[in-house]
Amino acid sequence: MALENVIVEGMFGDDPVDLQFEGSAPTGLQVQVLKEGEGKVAENLNTKVYVNYHGQSWDGKVFDSSFQRGEPIGFGLNQVIKGWGDALVGKKEGSRVLISVPKELGYGEQTKSMFGSEEPLVFVVDILYVRN
Repeated sequence: MALENVIVEGMFGDDPVDLQFEGSAPTGLQVQVLKEGEGKVAENLNTKVYVNYHGQSWDGKVFDSSFQRGEPIGFGLNQVIKGWGDALVGKKEGSRVLISVPKELGYGEQTKSMFGSEEPLVFVVDILYVRN
């Protein structure tokens, strides 16, 4: 199942607040560009990005949101869970990306203890700045 069954409210820069899911969880890493940016491309896993993000488990629990904290964050794509790095390589500054990360590309066996479920984690990521 692809990410067409995930409803994201708001545009780039807006807090998506609460994602809505229809149907069963997708399998594997799923990536959908909701808004294509026009800036620099994140070329590889050594790229540093500055982003705002919203993280929610498939069962509906928001577990982290830089939008809600009002604090975007910067990191190298090689410094985050594999699913994030793989999903954001090739994406442009100014893009809004929807990502579904399975446990094997996220937090592995810790997923259930950290999030209460082994369902995929879903993120909306706004790429504010790219530095290759």
